[in-house]
Amino acid sequence: MAKTTRKKSSPWRDVFHRLKRNKLAMLGLVILILVLLMAVFATVLAPYDYAAQATAEAKQFPSAEHLLGTDNFGRDILSRIMVGSRYTLMIGFGCITIACLIGTVLGALAGFYKRLDNLIMRLTDIVMGIPTFMLAISIIAALGTGIKTMMLALCITSTPAFIRIVRAQVLTIKDQEYVEAARSIGAGNLRIMTKHILPNALAPIIVQYTLGAVNLILWAASLSFLGMGVQPPTPEWGLMVSAGRAYLYSEWYMSLIPGLAIIITTYALNLLGDGLRDALDPRLKH
Repeated sequence: MAKTTRKKSSPWRDVFHRLKRNKLAMLGLVILILVLLMAVFATVLAPYDYAAQATAEAKQFPSAEHLLGTDNFGRDILSRIMVGSRYTLMIGFGCITIACLIGTVLGALAGFYKRLDNLIMRLTDIVMGIPTFMLAISIIAALGTGIKTMMLALCITSTPAFIRIVRAQVLTIKDQEYVEAARSIGAGNLRIMTKHILPNALAPIIVQYTLGAVNLILWAASLSFLGMGVQPPTPEWGLMVSAGRAYLYSEWYMSLIPGLAIIITTYALNLLGDGLRDALDPRLKH
């Protein structure tokens, strides 16, 4: 009698299968991949030099020569959108990655060690007690404008959310039977944390990472729009929206097009984040 072997599916494979069934989430993933590819190959795909000025071609409406038109300095808007995607994604994903790493470490320490819990969580409460955007503006006003200062401010304001999420997960998981079993056979705290607790706390961290990137892209664009983030002539999308507002009635496309780029990117991330939240929800497993 022939033996039939059945391939055992991993939990993450099951998550991916559930995610694939969510058409909106897959749409968001496809859009996000296209934006990432545009950012990586921006200098190759851009039809013009994003910084090249041609005053004779200033403020041209979208045409066959300039598909998305030109700005007040005659720079090609399509080329600036492509190159600007690098800055937008670098700020969004760079800040959320740093905030996730720091927040995960601090949240794990707070949840695992009672002595550190009170100190870490009181500092977290102080930061979360200040409105996020106002805190970011205050940090930038104190340290000066620029992309590095803005990224520092966004990292500080985004970290507390990860601390709270990871702490709550650690408090729930550390009393589970498999953790007690690992401790009983002599596993150290570091091994228990890295091999047993954090891997089982990944689901909410991943969701927060995806949805948090949306907020950071919007906050970065808002700060650049106000002149407190990326500075000219860098083609960051929020800064492009700000530069075009003086010509909003006549050359509306100068602000509308980079604004649409922000909306499309954040919408794709929201769709993917919602899909991941549903795919990672244990109550939806069948």
